[in-house]
Amino acid sequence: MLKGKTIILGITGGIAAYKGAALCSKLVQAGADVRVIMTESAAKFITPLTLQTLSRHPVYIDTFEERDPSVVAHIHLADHADLIIIAPATANAIGKIANGLADDMLSTTMLAATSPVLIAPAMNVHMYENAAVVRNLELLAERGAMFVEPGTGQLACGYVAKGRLAEPEDIVKAVEAFFAQGNTLAGQRVLVTAGGTVERLDPVRYLTNDSSGKMGFAIAEAAKAMGAQVTLIAGRTSAQPPAGVELVRVESAQQMLEAVTERFDTADIVVKAAAVADYRPVKQHGQKLKKNGESLTLELERTTDILQTLGEKKKGQLLIGFAAETEDVERYAMDKLTRKNCDLIVANDVGADGAGFNGDTNIVQLYGPEGLIESLPMLSKREVAQRLLIHAADRMASTRRRTE
Repeated sequence: MLKGKTIILGITGGIAAYKGAALCSKLVQAGADVRVIMTESAAKFITPLTLQTLSRHPVYIDTFEERDPSVVAHIHLADHADLIIIAPATANAIGKIANGLADDMLSTTMLAATSPVLIAPAMNVHMYENAAVVRNLELLAERGAMFVEPGTGQLACGYVAKGRLAEPEDIVKAVEAFFAQGNTLAGQRVLVTAGGTVERLDPVRYLTNDSSGKMGFAIAEAAKAMGAQVTLIAGRTSAQPPAGVELVRVESAQQMLEAVTERFDTADIVVKAAAVADYRPVKQHGQKLKKNGESLTLELERTTDILQTLGEKKKGQLLIGFAAETEDVERYAMDKLTRKNCDLIVANDVGADGAGFNGDTNIVQLYGPEGLIESLPMLSKREVAQRLLIHAADRMASTRRRTE
């Protein structure tokens, strides 16, 4: 998969730098031509000689150590990279890259780079959640950077929390998935919905659900990486939307219905990952509803079923729905697929550990008219999205072959 690919591996100064050796080795074993750039701080944790031996190339640390007079090293490296990986990426390195600082070999190379970038953060949990770091990560995401989320476990500082570098095997999987995507969906128009809807009771209160938007965002990001033209319709979310897609923000189920139906006819693939409210208050109060008595009774009415509406309207589109269940997953998933005229259903038990709302992982089963297609183990939502879209692309190709 990685044969012939030139990868720059940036290693920065955190205790997790020692994992850079394993990552470098695995990338080389997978066929990549790996060029390592270390910060001076990283060299305090692991020797350049180790990375030189594993990569079979000189390791770059000093911007001013120009070994080949025919080229400028940081420009030459940036120009020839198919992918840049920064692992571990410290808070300091993330801040430099996000804000365009260039005071060492790695940050200078990053400023000259035009290739895709994959960042694997690693730091103390409080640093990872600091508003400045969060904003820097958002800036990088807006510019198209990809991420391998840090794991939860024992940190060097003693905390057991989120912030440890993803395992080298997981980073390699993300790299392989990136190169595997190619142009699988080139020329296809993909419409994705994400997040939860908000149904207002009054200006300060509303009904909603736990959806973070992460699954829908991962699907939109994966579709873009596979060459599709992507429109993302998002309700209430707590995650950062991917860069490079058309983003349409909505609030209520009605607004999402209108936004989706307006764009449905021009779509090739529609993925309905949003968690849309089934009911809304009959009356929306213009002013804040005041307390009056010991109880409050709300009258709710059904919202329009968006997925069923699309199933009734579709004319050749591949329609994918989601089924978040707590029991008897297969029966409910197949029933939903049939009733709503879907081509695929992504089903999961939201009560299972590692699945459902807000998390970075999911455990899903994919169903088609023929029944269970694939049962996926616990994977990152990015990997789930990629596997789903591979199935979608295969079905689109199969349909084209039958009609030709």
